[in-house]
Amino acid sequence: MDEIIKVKDVLNALDKITGGRCVRNLDDIFSGNNKFVIMKSSNIPGKECMEMPGLICGNLEANVKKIAVTMTLTECNIELAGATGVDAIIAHHPVVEAANSGGVTIRGYLNLYGLSVFELHEAFHGLHPGIAYIHGHKSFRVDIAYGNIPGNILYVGKALKDIPTIGAILDRLNEFMGMQEEQKMLLTEKNVRNCHDICETNVATGGKLLVGTRENKVGTILHIFPHTGFTAQHLEMAKREHPEADTVIASISRVGKESELVKKAEELGLNFIVGNCHAMEILENGLPLAIALQKILPEVEVVLFRERITSTPLNKVGTTAIRNYADYIASEYLINKEGGNEQNGIR
Repeated sequence: MDEIIKVKDVLNALDKITGGRCVRNLDDIFSGNNKFVIMKSSNIPGKECMEMPGLICGNLEANVKKIAVTMTLTECNIELAGATGVDAIIAHHPVVEAANSGGVTIRGYLNLYGLSVFELHEAFHGLHPGIAYIHGHKSFRVDIAYGNIPGNILYVGKALKDIPTIGAILDRLNEFMGMQEEQKMLLTEKNVRNCHDICETNVATGGKLLVGTRENKVGTILHIFPHTGFTAQHLEMAKREHPEADTVIASISRVGKESELVKKAEELGLNFIVGNCHAMEILENGLPLAIALQKILPEVEVVLFRERITSTPLNKVGTTAIRNYADYIASEYLINKEGGNEQNGIR
């Protein structure tokens, strides 16, 4: 007879994977003992967020037969989980009331489908060398507070033996992330929808060489994450600390050709590559987590929720019927306030 897995068993598995970083009681939240319970704020009133790795909503004694791993919880995730028999969702990013549940309070929405939700984020970061590995190097230095700025991350690594050139890094990214398949999927969608102006995140944000040539040799790599606050001055300092460095990789977030970081790299004689963007983290971090869960809890089915975000011109969105509907609503209710505010329904 198969063992019955419960929500508490999933929590135990996540605690094992993270090396004991999950919240297990109220004291973990309010005592300050768990350094992965973090308040994040841009000082926008009412929009701050507390990260609490572990169970966010759910009954510890509820049964779990199917788990979904996702990057960011959305109403689309909740609806897909409800429609496909998922009992628990593990979100990488922190979960916030209403923002991650279609604008409604989260507990009622999740209870409707019998869903438990976990989050990990910072508690998962730093557990493995995968992002460096995917980008073709092995880090010998990891600084998560470069320049004494918490969260400002710098990896310094040596290129792997089978990565002799810049071109090899770009080819490796394309292979690992399945870019040929992503391009085929986008082409198929363009043909089906008869719209060749559709753009899609993964294809639009693939690896890119901004300084140097594909044939340039690569040895020591400065791997940076621009969204953490890494500046041109930091890059100059890192080059002084590692004069042998020949290449910069910027990943998770991206920069353009006119970025001060790119200009500084060119000035310092460094190659500059834009690597995987944040949209690829579901494969970099989500897939290893899902496989680890499957190995620890073999009785449970584990699936990966992936997003495809597309950009489509308005005159090609959906069917003629839905475009006519949207035009009617916009014209009669959103622009013409005199006759459309009774909200008597659609004529």
